[in-house]
Amino acid sequence: MDPEILGLLLLAAVAAGWVDAVVGGGGLLLLPALMVAAPTTPLATLLGTNKLGAVFGTVSAAVAYARRVELDRRIIVPTATLALLGSGLGAGLATALTADVLKPVIMVVLAGVALLVVFRPTMGTSPDPALRTRNRILAVLTLAGLGVSFYDGLIGPGTGVFLIIAFTAVLGMDFLHASAAAKIVNVCTNIGALVVFGLGGHIDWVLGLGLAVCTIIGAQVGARMALQRGAGFIRIVLLVVVLALLVRMGWDVFA
Repeated sequence: MDPEILGLLLLAAVAAGWVDAVVGGGGLLLLPALMVAAPTTPLATLLGTNKLGAVFGTVSAAVAYARRVELDRRIIVPTATLALLGSGLGAGLATALTADVLKPVIMVVLAGVALLVVFRPTMGTSPDPALRTRNRILAVLTLAGLGVSFYDGLIGPGTGVFLIIAFTAVLGMDFLHASAAAKIVNVCTNIGALVVFGLGGHIDWVLGLGLAVCTIIGAQVGARMALQRGAGFIRIVLLVVVLALLVRMGWDVFA
């Protein structure tokens, strides 16, 4: 890999770490950058290398949030545990299935997320503990712990966005607490997928560890900004990332 391309890839990793720490969706930047930088590399190897770089940044952001934000372990622990299983299953199918058939469905979901954020301006601005009923918690365990984590293992970009929406729309968390919860669950989705990719030999360890250093830098900056600026800042970044994901997947589907 040419030094210029490698340098741009490392910068993309810093930016991906920042985005991932605030709302998730760092794969929107890093995975396409890997595809451009290494066009002849098998997709499974790019996915595995992306996971290796991402997991360190996500852990770094999760630690930063955990020091400042108090979370409900009754929700986070079982959701994160299920996420290990769901992402592992998704990664196991990543080499056998094409993600193209899922992209139109994901685009519809993303459009719904964008409309939800725009037309419910109060969503995520303050917590609503009354929504945390037993049925809603079970719904999030299924949706986030299995569904979203499966998607993360199979494709990846936008996982944090879907987790945040699940925690805010279903459980009434504010965006700051939802982002913190999403980081912890996202750590488990990354680890579950990473183990499967690693066992399959689909990781470039040297490049992945170099990307990891850069994602940690970006994640620390992003987490600190989110903690300082609060739910309003996270809401704006969330909407920008959702729209960017829509454009990216629309290009993949229709171009």
